[in-house]
Amino acid sequence: MQSKAKTVAQYLAELSPDRRKVVDGVRKVIRANLDPGFEEGMQYGMIGYYVPHSLYPAGYHCNPAQPLPFACLASQKNYLSLYLTCIYASSAERAAFEKAWRESGKKLDMGKSCIRFKKLDDLALDVIAKAIARVSMKKFIASYEAGLAGPKKPKGATTKAVAKRPIKKRSTTR
Repeated sequence: MQSKAKTVAQYLAELSPDRRKVVDGVRKVIRANLDPGFEEGMQYGMIGYYVPHSLYPAGYHCNPAQPLPFACLASQKNYLSLYLTCIYASSAERAAFEKAWRESGKKLDMGKSCIRFKKLDDLALDVIAKAIARVSMKKFIASYEAGLAGPKKPKGATTKAVAKRPIKKRSTTR
């Protein structure tokens, strides 16, 4: 369920006290480990952490009016969600994140970039902190742009020309 709140303060005020406590705990971890330059605000009806247009004017390719999202935090109907675009954009970052999470002993309920949880104790906060701290704004933008460019060819790969078959001319007379 998407919030209509215009500010983070309004969003937090909408939450029940128990949910607000959990969201505040995750926010503290994110904010303490976020590279300077990222901003916190409302994005897609959630609390967002993003590259502002002043630093990345192109914005998000799906919607250039939106700043480039790095992470989002949301209270959903049946759980809370932490979206880590910073690990979704890099297979190496995601692999490191998943390995560290397994080593924490906590259960990971995750989609492509969405970690679903109900309580603060469900999260490996130290793993989240390290994942966020590891990805600087410069590294995030480079990874994002590399993803937009598409997959790279392995070194030494060549493109084979496909032989064209002659086109059969059709008779126009009947």
